[in-house]
Amino acid sequence: MKIGDTAPDFEAQTSQGGIRFHDWIGSSWAILFSHPKDFTPVCTTELGYMAKIKPEFDRRNVKIIGLSVDSTGDHQGWAKDIEETQGHAPNYPIIGDSDFNVSKLYNMLPADVAGDAKQRKPADNATVRNVYVIGPDKKIKLILVYPMTTGRNFDEVLRVIDSLQLTAKHQVATPVNWKRRYPQGWKAPKPYLRIVPQPQ
Repeated sequence: MKIGDTAPDFEAQTSQGGIRFHDWIGSSWAILFSHPKDFTPVCTTELGYMAKIKPEFDRRNVKIIGLSVDSTGDHQGWAKDIEETQGHAPNYPIIGDSDFNVSKLYNMLPADVAGDAKQRKPADNATVRNVYVIGPDKKIKLILVYPMTTGRNFDEVLRVIDSLQLTAKHQVATPVNWKRRYPQGWKAPKPYLRIVPQPQ
């Protein structure tokens, strides 16, 4: 998978029911972030943090969907642990990928992987640690790949989405360490005139 490729479409069961991925995205942006197995320590912190900051993604018209190489039944039990330990239960769907279909479709696991997901250790699925940002045109805009021992920085993902959405609308590029000064955006009735919300 490369930036600019069409994100592969698929049908899957999630913790919130069945979906067809492209239909689920609709006219929104989307984040698909994957996990090698349920009940793993670093992933537990990530899923809880994403639930906490989901309003920031909602405000940017970005849908969140997780994926883990286990069943949706396992996801439900894991969600209770996430809420207990992180203070927030997942408030977005998590794909059950115990048949490895989505992981293989996105080249996170080799095509010949088969068998019982429950018999696999997290290290067997260590490559299922990706973040994909997908635009309303269903094209992949960003791919991040993390090792199992390093938690992902979802504040950075928000920063990148701000840049992607800005540069999708305007013929500009954002420099190193760029941050949007006005996270609520602005109105520009003239190219030289920007109206921003009153500072608090």
